[in-house]
Amino acid sequence: MSAAYAASPIQRTGSTAPHRTSQAKQLRPTVTDDYERWYTEGTPNNRMLLALRSGIDSEVSWALDRLTRLCNNEQFVLQAIPGLTDALFEWPVWYVEVGAALCSRATTLFALPQEWEQRRKHALESILILRNAAVNEPNAHELSEHRRTRSLILLALHNIKPDSDANVEFVLYVIELLHSISAGLSLPPPDAPALAIPVQPLHEIAGTSSNRTLILVAMTTLNLLLSNPANVAHLTEESPTLEASIRYLPLLTDKALLDASVNYLYTHLSHPAMTKAFLLHPKMPGVLRLLVSLLLSEQVEETVSVDIAGPIHTAPSSFTTVKDHELSKEELERLVSLPEPQRCFEWMRTMFIAKADGELTQVEFWNLYKDAFTPYVAQHPMLAASDVIKNVNMVYPPAQAMVLVNPHRFVVRGVDRRKERSAIEQQFKCLWDSSQCSSRTFGSTAELFEHVVNAHIDPHSGSEVACSWASCSHASLPKALLRGHVLTHLPNSQSAPKDPGQTDVTLPYENYPHPIPNPTSRPLPPPRTAKLTYKRPVSDPPSTSLTALLCIRVLFRASFASSDAAPRADEDHFGFPGIVEETEDAEVMIARSAGNDREREGERRGRKAFIGIRHLLENVTIKDEALMGWITEMVDAGITGTT
Repeated sequence: MSAAYAASPIQRTGSTAPHRTSQAKQLRPTVTDDYERWYTEGTPNNRMLLALRSGIDSEVSWALDRLTRLCNNEQFVLQAIPGLTDALFEWPVWYVEVGAALCSRATTLFALPQEWEQRRKHALESILILRNAAVNEPNAHELSEHRRTRSLILLALHNIKPDSDANVEFVLYVIELLHSISAGLSLPPPDAPALAIPVQPLHEIAGTSSNRTLILVAMTTLNLLLSNPANVAHLTEESPTLEASIRYLPLLTDKALLDASVNYLYTHLSHPAMTKAFLLHPKMPGVLRLLVSLLLSEQVEETVSVDIAGPIHTAPSSFTTVKDHELSKEELERLVSLPEPQRCFEWMRTMFIAKADGELTQVEFWNLYKDAFTPYVAQHPMLAASDVIKNVNMVYPPAQAMVLVNPHRFVVRGVDRRKERSAIEQQFKCLWDSSQCSSRTFGSTAELFEHVVNAHIDPHSGSEVACSWASCSHASLPKALLRGHVLTHLPNSQSAPKDPGQTDVTLPYENYPHPIPNPTSRPLPPPRTAKLTYKRPVSDPPSTSLTALLCIRVLFRASFASSDAAPRADEDHFGFPGIVEETEDAEVMIARSAGNDREREGERRGRKAFIGIRHLLENVTIKDEALMGWITEMVDAGITGTT
């Protein structure tokens, strides 16, 4: 055993070993007294066992102090030291039978006598050692078979009230000892003497105590005892522990107490009779709501977005309309007065620009010249077509006339038509006098309107004036009305509102023509954003949520999964072949009828409660498909119940 305790965290110096020579002391290392052989060897004359049996307070304190440290090791076995278990029981048994009552009476006014205080300390240390040792299975088995264990536990639970710190500590160790040896423990029947059953004291502690640690250990021990099928008879429809577990369900932040409450609730509901009775409990709807709230509070979700839209094809929302330059009125008047070939040279500079990859046909070049100056041939004769083509090289040296073979064409390469301003730049240009107004392009609608009124409408004599805007053919109007009419020709001072995210135009499909004369006839394009966003659980729910889900499931099956009893064969029914009728007296039939009525009322209340929490269940998501199927089934049942 000495090697088993080589890693003990607490050591004390000093040794009672026999006298040795100074040379022997130098050869052997100094070891603490916790590990010397006669403290842990398995013999009846073990040093600690003899100290416990001596009755000397200092020796007993010394032994208990070392055993308190030794019992924390998983290799500490009570059977290894014969008689140690009996010695450890002496002080707790004294405290249960005599000491607790004496100490309780003595501490009402005065401090305990030193002798009693020392004995109570021995009892607390001894029961602590037994409780720690019972954590290991070999020790738990030995204590469960020991003749004093059961009587000590029962007397402590029934006789010692946890009304002082010492009693609370002692009762706590006793309940934990009971918990360690309760695996597979069968209790006496409910009609046995009360002192032989530990259930009732545990119920009182769990239901009435204000000490959180006592409540936890009492609930946990009751859960272990009553989960044994052999002890189901000790379950009652209304018990202090059931009320306590319901009372502590809202404490979602106290995970230990919440877990103990949910576990006991599940143990209580695991028995069908208790489940049916609980459906009639006035707090049943609130318990269901709290259990679902627990599922919602512990579920961890992540947001997932899936884009289900197809490819998006767009075109710029603002585009520039480019057109070839045409001679204005001023330019034409200036060119007409010039003699040839100077007029041809200036005309080319006005109408064309040098462009390395530009190309025009010679016929197009000549037609532009001819159309511009034919009306004025009386003032100055025009040049021949060949001369006009030759003059291109004089104005733009890189340009030249050439003949292309395949296909056969006569072109002028190296020049291109001068382009007009964009449509956006032209929207504030004055088009009065059939678009011949020589004014500059304005910066806004207000400036353009002020120019039209002051320069074109007001200077006219007379009360009525005809509209000369571009190709407008409206009849003459009074000046006051004409000012309003002109506004119909001007661009809107404020552009149409546009969505902040609309930077371009979405097309119905790729290569759809844009722009088109009537944009409203364009088919509806696909949506720019078509994301399906939903939440999904990240991991499986914790154990507390799983137990809560089991409680909900049990109540659901009791509320919805019942079936009406088959009709009995009597004078009002046909009956069924093979059914053997049982003869029942009137009292049995009345009792059966009363029981069925009570169960039906419970089922009705249960269905109503599940309909009330359906909106909460719809928000529960569980990663496991089978468990999520339970939630879906309960939600569907709630929908069916409402309809």
